[in-house]
Amino acid sequence: MPTHVVNTHEAKSRLSELIREAEEGTEVIVARNGLPVAKIVAWKAASSARVPGSWSGRVMYGEDVVGSDPDIVAIFDESSDDDAL
Repeated sequence: MPTHVVNTHEAKSRLSELIREAEEGTEVIVARNGLPVAKIVAWKAASSARVPGSWSGRVMYGEDVVGSDPDIVAIFDESSDDDAL
């Protein structure tokens, strides 16, 4: 992405042109006393709004989605036995 640095006076004088440059993909940096203070970039439209429930009926899962895993239970039992020592 090309970059264009302008001072504040030039930015005030050529704002419309600098906005067009930003729309075309150029990053426009505004500097005061040689130090960058602002950036003019193209506006990106917001993504479409999320719709609650749009996946309803599309996802299938088993009856026991949070059931115990015997290996995990054994690890917890072992760790609780170690804490008692």
